[in-house]
Amino acid sequence: MDPLLLAVTFVAAHAVPLILLVSLVVVAATLLFGRVFCGWFCPLGTLHAIVGWCADRLGSRKRRRDHWTPWHRTKYYVLILFLGAALVGGHWITIFDPLVLLYRTAAVSLLPAFQWAVETGSTTVYQADPHAGPLHLTALTEPVYQFFRNHVWGMPRQAFLGTGSILGFFLLILAANFWRRRFWCRYLCPLGALLGLIARRPWLRRAVDPDSCTRCDLCASDCHGAASEKPGEGWRASECFVCFNCAEACPQNGVRFKWRPFWRNDPPAEGPGISRRAALTALAGGIAAQAAFRATPQGRGNVYHPRLIRPPGARPEAEFLERCTACGMCMKVCPTGGLQPALGEAGLEGLWTPRLVPHLGYCAYDCNACGHACPTEAIRPLSLEEKHTVRIGLAAFDTTRCIPYAYGRDCMVCEEHCPAPDKAIYFQEVTITARDGSLRKVKQPHVDPNNCIGCGTCENVCVLKDAPGVRVFSSNESRHPDNQPILPEIGGETGGYSEPGEGSEEGGSPY
Repeated sequence: MDPLLLAVTFVAAHAVPLILLVSLVVVAATLLFGRVFCGWFCPLGTLHAIVGWCADRLGSRKRRRDHWTPWHRTKYYVLILFLGAALVGGHWITIFDPLVLLYRTAAVSLLPAFQWAVETGSTTVYQADPHAGPLHLTALTEPVYQFFRNHVWGMPRQAFLGTGSILGFFLLILAANFWRRRFWCRYLCPLGALLGLIARRPWLRRAVDPDSCTRCDLCASDCHGAASEKPGEGWRASECFVCFNCAEACPQNGVRFKWRPFWRNDPPAEGPGISRRAALTALAGGIAAQAAFRATPQGRGNVYHPRLIRPPGARPEAEFLERCTACGMCMKVCPTGGLQPALGEAGLEGLWTPRLVPHLGYCAYDCNACGHACPTEAIRPLSLEEKHTVRIGLAAFDTTRCIPYAYGRDCMVCEEHCPAPDKAIYFQEVTITARDGSLRKVKQPHVDPNNCIGCGTCENVCVLKDAPGVRVFSSNESRHPDNQPILPEIGGETGGYSEPGEGSEEGGSPY
């Protein structure tokens, strides 16, 4: 339902995911009614309205009259700045997109915290089993726990890295309502800015009867968008949330809304009042900011972070970042909890985008949920047959940690759990000298790069939980021909480095 995602994905990646065309309904509604989405449907706007209502009653600003100020233009310059970045491939505006922001916070922070509280509480009650006579408290807690487990959470015991920064940013913008009601919506929201530009002359407009209006300014006391410049005058359609609070607050019934086609400016609807010079400056600033993001070796694709393991189906990094919104949908549906928000592994441009952390969870062999959940196809929706052939990394044994190497004892856990049909882990039996001088045979594991897909199962199940003896790195990933140092064996010889596209039947990367 988010037209900002549609616009930015089109500008940055030159792509139009079909599912985002649903957002054209919001565009049509905005042309007719104005920013009705902000006032009636936006879930983050609803939270802002609730927090603002609480702030009004906790503080002393209940009857304060808020009017339009030049600070309202800030959100338009924020939008233009990020659109400038999108022109050269930047998708960072989605860090601030209200729908993405709310979903990311709920999926990665709020829901896991709530899940932990319910699970821990119900488990405590179940183990203690407090009761009074024939009445057991578990008769109340267990149905609640089972309902959430079966219908709300979906995945067991989810937990994510970096939730503090995600939750902190969310709480900060909510707390701003104590300074000004719906601060985020008025001054910073890029989606609100886009809808404000679309709603410059809506068909539904506010009209003030000059004979009834006494300039009491009661209409401004309940206006969430501060859409008027002064009492009864200067109404700006681009800032109005169409909440009708002004009409309800007027004691003279002098404020009403009526229909007028967009080509008629009666009653007058003021535009956002954007300065052309400031808009060009914001556009240039967005391009410059994206240039700074791509000025690093990793941003240029010259180096690859060893622990930046993207989900199977992820596009090449530059194209992936042009599409990924860091919404957290893929992380929420990951059954093992292996997909986690990236912190510094993908640079600032890739903040909170998904990466696989095998130590926390592996990529299930028969799961392709992440690609089918991605709304912008930053992760391609692969069939299971395609997914089985995609390599996202390559495992390697740390001989200073792996038990057969470091301690001379057999351990076969990684090989037993390897999901590859032909097993990517195999053993070579070697003879070692024990402390007492005796000889004994130990099976030392090795990785067959032809079979390893980098799923991370071996690292996840390693009995060394602090620092596993086998680790998965991003090398040999299918999506980057330049990051494939090990080619499949041909004629009994193992290949080395090659030009991009060699080793593929079609002469190129499957991505």
